Amino acid sequence: MVAIDHSSGVVHRARDLAHRFFDSDIYYSFRASKVTMVAAGVTAVMFLGALFAPLLSPQNPFDPAALDLLDAFTPPVWVEGGGWKYMLGTDDQGRDLFSAILYGSRISLGVGFAAVLFAMLLGISAGLLAGYVGGKVDATIMRIADVQISFPSILIVLLIDGVLRGVLPAGRHDDLALIVVVLAIGFSSWPQFARTVRGSTLVEKNKEYVQAARVIGRQPLVIMLRHVLPNVMGPVLVIATISLAVAILSEATLSFLGVGVPPTEPSLGTLIRIGQDFLFSGEWWIVIFPGATLAILVLAVNLLGDWLRDALNPKLR
Repeated sequence: MVAIDHSSGVVHRARDLAHRFFDSDIYYSFRASKVTMVAAGVTAVMFLGALFAPLLSPQNPFDPAALDLLDAFTPPVWVEGGGWKYMLGTDDQGRDLFSAILYGSRISLGVGFAAVLFAMLLGISAGLLAGYVGGKVDATIMRIADVQISFPSILIVLLIDGVLRGVLPAGRHDDLALIVVVLAIGFSSWPQFARTVRGSTLVEKNKEYVQAARVIGRQPLVIMLRHVLPNVMGPVLVIATISLAVAILSEATLSFLGVGVPPTEPSLGTLIRIGQDFLFSGEWWIVIFPGATLAILVLAVNLLGDWLRDALNPKLR
C-alpha cells in the first residue's frame, strides 16, 4: 500500500489562502490606513489582556481574601504616595485598578460578543425567513422590527432586562445576571441584522443559482442556508463589528445603573459607577482609568467597523 501524504496538500492550500489574502484589496486598504492599523493594534492588545487576565494581573480583584482595606485609595505610581505594587492605584476596597480593569474588560467583552452572536442568530434567521418567504411572514417580522427600532435601544434593553429579572426567582438573579444581560442586549439588536439580511435576500432569491436549486428540488431551508446565506454575510460582518461596540456600551450602561452584572464581578461600567462617588474627593484615578479604557475600546472597535464597511463596499474604494 502506498501512503498518501495529506499534510503537503493542506500546507499548499494554507499558503495559497495566505497569498490571496495578502494580495487582496482588503489587506491593501488595511495597510493604507494608519488609523485602522492603530485601532487594530489597540483592540488586539485589549482583547489579549482580557483573555489572559488571570496571568497578567498581579491580584484577583474578585477574591475578598486578596484585598486589604489598608491599601484603599492608593494613588497611581507617578503620584506622591503611590508605588509599583499598584501601578494604577486602588479603589475604596483596596482593589488593584489594573487587575480590576483587566477582569472588567473580560466581562464587558464576553457579554458584548455573546450578545452580538445571539443578535446575529436571531436577526439572520428572521431576515432570511422574511426575505425568502415574503407575504404575511415578511410583513409581520418587519413590522415588529420597525416598532422596536422606533424606541431607543437602551429603553428596550432596560425593559427586557426588567421582564427577565421579574420572571426569574429572586434568589437566582446574581447567578443568572450575565445571561439576562446577554439576552437583553441581544434582543435589542436583532432588527438591524434582520433588515439587512432581508434586503440582501430579496435580491439573491431571484438570481439564477437560486432558481436552479429550486428546479432540482432543493428544500427551501437548504436553499436559504447553503445558497443564500453565504452571499448575504458581507454586510452582516460590518454590522456585527459596529454592534459589538454598541453592546459593550449597553452593558456598561446597565452596570453603571446597577442592573447589569453583579457587584461581586464588576465590569467596566460597575467600576465607573464605583469611581464616580470619589471623583470630587480627590481619588480621580478610580473613575478615570476604567472610563478611559471603555472609551478607547469602543472607539477602536468602531474605527475597525468603519474601515470594514468601506473595504467591503466597492463603491467607496
